Amino acid sequence: MTRKYFGTDGVRGKVGEAPITPDFVMRLGYAAGKVLAAQERRLPQGDHPAVVIGKDTRISGYMLESALQAGLSAAGVDVLLTGPMPTPAVAYLTRALRAQAGIVISASHNPFEDNGIKFFSAAGTKLPDQTERAIEKALEEPMQTMPSEKLGKARRINDAAGRYIEFCKSTFPNELDLRGLKIVVDCAHGATYHVAPPVFHELGAEVVAIGNQPDGLNINLECGATCPQALQAAVKQHQADLGIALDGDGDRLIMVDEAGEVFDGDQLLYVIAKHRHKHGQLKGGVVGTLMTNLGMEHALEKLKISFARAKVGDRYVLEMLNERGWQVGGEGSGHILCLDRHSTGDGIVSALQVLLALRMAGSTLGDFTRELTLYPQVLINVPVSKDFDFRESPQVQARLAEAEQELDGAGRVLLRASGTEPLLRVMVEGKSGQKVRHWAEAIADTVRQAAG
Repeated sequence: MTRKYFGTDGVRGKVGEAPITPDFVMRLGYAAGKVLAAQERRLPQGDHPAVVIGKDTRISGYMLESALQAGLSAAGVDVLLTGPMPTPAVAYLTRALRAQAGIVISASHNPFEDNGIKFFSAAGTKLPDQTERAIEKALEEPMQTMPSEKLGKARRINDAAGRYIEFCKSTFPNELDLRGLKIVVDCAHGATYHVAPPVFHELGAEVVAIGNQPDGLNINLECGATCPQALQAAVKQHQADLGIALDGDGDRLIMVDEAGEVFDGDQLLYVIAKHRHKHGQLKGGVVGTLMTNLGMEHALEKLKISFARAKVGDRYVLEMLNERGWQVGGEGSGHILCLDRHSTGDGIVSALQVLLALRMAGSTLGDFTRELTLYPQVLINVPVSKDFDFRESPQVQARLAEAEQELDGAGRVLLRASGTEPLLRVMVEGKSGQKVRHWAEAIADTVRQAAG
């Protein structure tokens, strides 16, 4: 059974359009509640399963939170409300509060008009595919509200932010601090606005916070991990040592050095892996994705660090890490996993692991990554219909073969459908920037023609 509503990261779409409507989200909450209740066998007689609900700062979060709460309560599930909280914080709180699941209302790095519903298991990891399929199957069944005496209750977790701040700090060694560092933290007007600056400040850094004035409409707007220009300007303006950019729900990380140079997820993952390898703390190798820069793979090879590629999406990076018994992986977009620190990708925790490496080496980002040369990479998003399959297009396949013959081992081509939008992502990378740009545009043009 294929999934109808769940993409690579939960259910997502434009608010007010199916499936992100109050009535559907209420039914989704009910269906999830029924599935989770059926899976939970350890609770004493009469106890209800409990679900943690957090959200980012989008104005639609209030509406969707109420709808989810209603559906879960109707299914006999208790609800623990955290208010605005980063996605990885909800994963942590789900484990800390021994809840049966966690739900985040967020569309991550997307604009405020979008929203989505993400789920975490009791272990603080993304739900397995079979559980998502079970929820979709339950959506086909009519809602039957539990008797009044069996309805779920709701309560707010008033100290959620403080709990999470202390958790993040606990992932940085007690014997080290960040004194003497001036750091700009861009919160993307998102869910980290009230937790990220205190984490770095309480560890001793002088913090300049930007993107920390959410109004429900400005999340990710010309700021955050997907738009580092604001951070670059602020680092230079305040003569900071470095800058940290998070996205709207706090699971992505991009950094900027003192000169304003941007370091993406591949480069930051390299910093963490190199540091751990040097100190004998790297368990196994590193997992990237099909989109990970080829230069990153080659740099890890020189350090004799094993590298493997998973499908695009942090859930697939996590799956491969667990399969291999490794701990460190991530994506160029800034999703980084350190499984000995957290069960999911966490922008704040990842930033602390990078700072740990730099602090112990007495180095800057530029110096620490000097031997890493990223190859030119061009990514073009081509709008297509949902039923378009590039594998069945003779024109696209012919163009791909032509590009791969021209690159001849000095680069690679990747086409993949977006898991959240009606787009085909065309990526070309290689040693020659001119060839990369030419073939990316040529393939994208061919896709446009084939897709009509």
